[in-house]
Amino acid sequence: MIVLDANLLIYSYNSGSSRHKAARAWFEATLSRGDVVGLPWQAVSAFLRVMTNPKLPAERFTLEQAAQIVDSWLAHPSVHLVTAGDRYWALFRRMVVEGRAAGPRVSDAEIAALTIEHGGELHTVDRDFARFPGLRWVNPLTG
Repeated sequence: MIVLDANLLIYSYNSGSSRHKAARAWFEATLSRGDVVGLPWQAVSAFLRVMTNPKLPAERFTLEQAAQIVDSWLAHPSVHLVTAGDRYWALFRRMVVEGRAAGPRVSDAEIAALTIEHGGELHTVDRDFARFPGLRWVNPLTG
């Protein structure tokens, strides 16, 4: 399972980003191949928070537009929500403590724990995820 970080979702829809074309092409190819894609609620909420924030420069969506985009992801047959299970707390605790994830990195630890719990591979452009023990991750926009 490919687990998506919010940054790839944001780059895929923010046409003002220098990474937009590469991220959008990757995202569309991933969905068209039928790869199993895990979507954490944390990534969904981050997408909504960033893409509807009128204070940030660049292209933004209305709440309705952003919600429709999320609806389209959730309606796709290969997209599944990734939620916490029985092992989540132990994994999350390990990510926070061993990954030294304080402050804003706690959100990254949540996604790392979910990815590990579901046996996935995180796709992200954020190198900070290298700090989490046992997390398989890749930047699909490099190389």
